[in-house]
Amino acid sequence: MASADAILIGAGAGMSASAGLTYSGERFEKHFADFHQKYGITDMYAGGFYPYASLEEYWAWWSRQIYVNRYDQVVGKPYSDLLALVKDQDYFVLTTNVDHQFQLAGFDKKRLFYTQGDYGLWQCSKACHPKTYDNEAMVRRMVAEQNDMKIPPALIPHCPVCGAPMTMNLRCDDAFVQDDGWYAAAGRYNNFLRRHKGLRILLLELGVGANTPAIIKYPFWRMTAQNPKAIYACINRGEALSPFETAHQAICINEDIRKVLADIREL
Repeated sequence: MASADAILIGAGAGMSASAGLTYSGERFEKHFADFHQKYGITDMYAGGFYPYASLEEYWAWWSRQIYVNRYDQVVGKPYSDLLALVKDQDYFVLTTNVDHQFQLAGFDKKRLFYTQGDYGLWQCSKACHPKTYDNEAMVRRMVAEQNDMKIPPALIPHCPVCGAPMTMNLRCDDAFVQDDGWYAAAGRYNNFLRRHKGLRILLLELGVGANTPAIIKYPFWRMTAQNPKAIYACINRGEALSPFETAHQAICINEDIRKVLADIREL
């Protein structure tokens, strides 16, 4: 890392999973046993797409999911270890994660690009205007006041412009709102790429799976192929791989991210 001119970090869901932010199993049962019993939902990802009968129930689910993954959290060790390794380097983070762990760990907000949204933001469900809204205060009220898997009707959020129900600012369809903050982060990311074109850059991919490879994995592979000075490093248990054409520029570690980052930091 120290010999690189810059480090571009690409982080996916596996990074947060290594920090303990799993969406199924014991953690899911702890927070969503009632939804599992009523609807047979088996994980938080699936529950976010369930067609609930009412907005009161929809927001009971989502306020809980936001709370346990965004507000009722401490920083995960892989994130703090990663910051310790790169804080003195010229780095930038591209991530599909929406749980705020990078900022919680102390990463510079101006070096982060959350491409897929943020659990802490709401938007108009009809995307009638390009603005997002902080939800922390209302989410905490929803969690505190929900009963029988429903929030009070008075807490259902509506768009202040058109009156439509609000929804999560998460990229799941073509109604995703890219607000001014999103475009500013995209601009800083593109500037980072331009400044380091052709230089010794470490493309560090952490926990990126096959769900959305076009955002991080494929661009990292392409940048490696286009720059003979680049090194592509992938840490991902069960999914550490690189194209044959750039194998001589690749370091693939098939191991838990938490362990690898802790070991590197110790060294």
